Amino acid sequence: MTQRSWAEPYRIKVVEPIKMTTRPMREKAIKDAGYNTFLLKSDDVYIDLLTDSGTNAMSDRQWAGMMMGDEAYAGSKNFYYLESNIRKYYGMPYFVPTHQGRAAEHIISKILIRPGDIVAGNMYFTTTRLHQELAGATFRDVIIDEAHDPDDPHPFKGDIDLAKLAALIKEVGAKKIAYVFMAGPVNMAGGQPFSMKNLKAVRDLCKKHGIRLWFDATRACENAYFIKAREKGYAAKSIAAILKEMCDCFEGLWVSAKKDLMVNIGGILATRDKKVFEQARALVVVYEGMHTYGGLAGRDMEAMAIGIEEMVDYDTIRARVGQVEYCGRLLQKYGVPIVTPIGGHAVFLNARKFFPHIAQEQFPAQTLAAEIYVESGVRSMERGIVSAGRDPQTGKNNFPNLELVRLTFPRRVYTQAHIDVMAESIAAVYDNRKKVKGLKMVFEPKMLRFFQARFKKAA
Repeated sequence: MTQRSWAEPYRIKVVEPIKMTTRPMREKAIKDAGYNTFLLKSDDVYIDLLTDSGTNAMSDRQWAGMMMGDEAYAGSKNFYYLESNIRKYYGMPYFVPTHQGRAAEHIISKILIRPGDIVAGNMYFTTTRLHQELAGATFRDVIIDEAHDPDDPHPFKGDIDLAKLAALIKEVGAKKIAYVFMAGPVNMAGGQPFSMKNLKAVRDLCKKHGIRLWFDATRACENAYFIKAREKGYAAKSIAAILKEMCDCFEGLWVSAKKDLMVNIGGILATRDKKVFEQARALVVVYEGMHTYGGLAGRDMEAMAIGIEEMVDYDTIRARVGQVEYCGRLLQKYGVPIVTPIGGHAVFLNARKFFPHIAQEQFPAQTLAAEIYVESGVRSMERGIVSAGRDPQTGKNNFPNLELVRLTFPRRVYTQAHIDVMAESIAAVYDNRKKVKGLKMVFEPKMLRFFQARFKKAA
């Protein structure tokens, strides 16, 4: 008997109407937005795959919890519920809330980094690297080479290359490395996970040299799912147990709660180092708010606490990753080039292969995101040369090997029918790809340019 179909482990209770637009309307909207999908109005978007950050559908329990918000300025009961679940599921004894993940990145960078330091990790992420650079550090990528190849089938392309890390330690000295961090799965590599085996080897190497190891645990449950599915010895373990085993390897972690926890706002900075915690608790008051609310309402913390309990449910995470896999398989059926293996939170289109006639200087991924919107009203985002930014020393563009468009799936939001429509639309763009020309950047902000840059069509 062949494998039977499965369905989402939830049913729809509330619906939100979405606007249907015509092609002329979309052509005008994308031109007005400077061919940057971040600058589109959400009212002009049919299927929104820009990001899974804060765009997820909360459960009935979470919405009920929003009514239980204790909005006291200090000592909210929602804080203590959230703190308890962070200790239980992440295994970290100390915690401060922040309004979102990049706020936690900012605080930990100010605490751990001194000017001239090095930070090493398994590929950069945009806001993470910027906070590290603003604190005076230089980021060094020590991910395995396979991560930079969109077609490589390696099941754990988020692994750190131990030889690269050892060579870096020898080159600059352990004291010069502020910390090593691992993200899982790795967003910029196409949502690729790291293995538990590699994590423990990295932990041992860092411990040997007295180097801190921190975790970007924003999508840690997706990484736990891939370990369960792909790594020997983990098939029978629960997502909660694997998450805890991963976190036990780290000194601390930061989380954008807007992903795994399925809430609209919120962040976490947690650690087992009391001294770091005390510094973070002091800084969160300066930048975010009282250390028992950290820029959040009590109701937001209640939803986060419930979200932690829901995110480790196997059926929930299986359906989440399974929806992304379904989309990827469908696009492959149409011949559309994507990053493989298929990631956990998004399907990543290989814009280099999609538009081989468009030079990277003409922003093929940015072009592709704009073309997909015009064709269908589907909003995606660029993850290539625009996101990579400029070298802070030379001011020249960084040219990453990966020139990608990310189709990011909000949790519990879209149906299989939405995916079918979206995939057919992308296939239509692919069929007409030879007619498409690239873009020219006409406005560029100094930092995180992909959010606000504007373009026009190249001649």
